[in-house]
Amino acid sequence: MEAVELQTVHDLLMSPEERVELIGGEIVRRPMTRARHSQAQSRIDRGLSPFDDGAGPGGWWILPDISVAYEPHECPSHDLAGWRRERLPRLPDGPIALPPDCVCEIVSPGHEKKDTVQIPLLLRRHHVPFYWLIWPERRTLVAHALDADGWRVIATLKDADRARVPPFEAVELDLGVVLGDA
Repeated sequence: MEAVELQTVHDLLMSPEERVELIGGEIVRRPMTRARHSQAQSRIDRGLSPFDDGAGPGGWWILPDISVAYEPHECPSHDLAGWRRERLPRLPDGPIALPPDCVCEIVSPGHEKKDTVQIPLLLRRHHVPFYWLIWPERRTLVAHALDADGWRVIATLKDADRARVPPFEAVELDLGVVLGDA
């Protein structure tokens, strides 16, 4: 039996391919972005902008399509991730090596395993406190918080529900707007 050589963050950085990430020691292509996915990503980013721009609650870096180097063989590119500025005072060049305080993934059809199994396990290992999943096709957002027993659902929004969802409860989130209803 031949040993499998896991690829590293260094290999990822040397890859000539664009839109790739490192999952389980393998450089994989990210799925083609669909219109609903892109719209949800753009609108959730805009909805959380008061935390990033300093005009509102502030104190965060909110970054779309950001690569995070958690381990030598794990560097996913999250649809959206946020760091409290007290933990990450300045943005580095290249992948960020500090685990975020919140990750939001927009689930793409055919790629559910990565977003609902692999990424949550990785985030749990690195004590990321909040994990949101948005399913544009199901018109659903499910927010999770990490506690001693693992991930706990703290909010479920469907269709045009509105709610204040941790850790961004200072603003009301309108899922209908995120999903393109308005």
